[in-house]
Amino acid sequence: MLTNAAAKAAQPTDRAFKLYDSGGLFLLVTPAGTKSWRWKYRRAGREQLKTLGRFPELNLAQARAARDDARAELARAQDGAAALTSFADIARGWHAHNLARWSTVHAADVMASLERDIFPSIGDKPIGDIRPAELLTAMRSIEARGCRATASRLRQRLSAIFGFAIAQDLAEADPAAQLGRAMSGTALVQPHPALTSIEDCRALLAACMHARAAAPVELASRFLALTAVRLDAVRGMRWGEIEWDCADTGRPAWRVPPARMKLARVKKSEPRFAHLVPLSGQALEVLSAAAEIQGAQHGQSINPAQLVFAACAGTAMIGRGSIGAMYRRAGYAGRHVPHGWRSSFSTIMNDELGPEFRAAIDRALAHSPKDKVEAAYNRSGMIDQRTAIFDRWGELLAG
Repeated sequence: MLTNAAAKAAQPTDRAFKLYDSGGLFLLVTPAGTKSWRWKYRRAGREQLKTLGRFPELNLAQARAARDDARAELARAQDGAAALTSFADIARGWHAHNLARWSTVHAADVMASLERDIFPSIGDKPIGDIRPAELLTAMRSIEARGCRATASRLRQRLSAIFGFAIAQDLAEADPAAQLGRAMSGTALVQPHPALTSIEDCRALLAACMHARAAAPVELASRFLALTAVRLDAVRGMRWGEIEWDCADTGRPAWRVPPARMKLARVKKSEPRFAHLVPLSGQALEVLSAAAEIQGAQHGQSINPAQLVFAACAGTAMIGRGSIGAMYRRAGYAGRHVPHGWRSSFSTIMNDELGPEFRAAIDRALAHSPKDKVEAAYNRSGMIDQRTAIFDRWGELLAG
């Protein structure tokens, strides 16, 4: 077991290392010299980590006491949750959570569909025990009535309910995500599968917070969703690209260099082809969290040339497949990929705002106007409309 003397004597190296005590408690020593007490435990069958405090502010005896308190709190939470883990209970909780933003008619329709087609067969089952085959049986019975559209909508609602459960550690996967190809009348899989309802988008973001991913990967995913840019633009994003007082928007914005845009090679070296992304309040919150992580790791001001979402020590991009792998672990394999956020943004915002905003939404996605005269004279790029669009998109994703 660890001692205070050993903790005090531990010196930083070029890589972080751990000094283990007992009961899952260990001291993490970073290259910057920070020493943090952490507790490793399992919840709903998955490994979790909890930071308890820093050494020497928290000595060994205090860290052990904090671990014991956290363990007792976890036990109480699990006991309370165990009584409310049936599918019907979780579904009603999800329904209540969404009432404030649903119309009365829509809310009634959602609950009626669950009570009619789902609760009789699986309502009393623990949500973590439900398997895809059980859901498929229910979906096929709906399709047999000639109600394929109803079955498709209900599958989306089931996915949202499982996402709601995953976010609370009451389920580990979304079995409804695997039904699409087995259902009748399902469209062919697109090159970039994407979620097209705001409820599903929110559920995915919530599930990612519990998908065993490194913090920079989860933050990069959230920022990708909020800005609707291409994946490589976010992977290569550096702090110096953010204009905190942008003259074009009158607020913070991100100017994506043309080198990381989808452009003809001849345009990639011309600054005038940079893409300006107005940053919503939700996007700024993600940047604040990323800055806090890097500040805690390095204990110094952030270099403008440093990556915003770095894989290790601020020097390497996150892997190109990291975000997609996180989505698969969260239960969204075949339903959504990182590039899919662009389709999600376009579909949902066109439905939300109507045809008068279609051109601005296209510009927000960095699509060039088809009309060359418009492209020549509309130098502002509809920036005011784009700013309002991203503000609304951030609000919708935040719920």
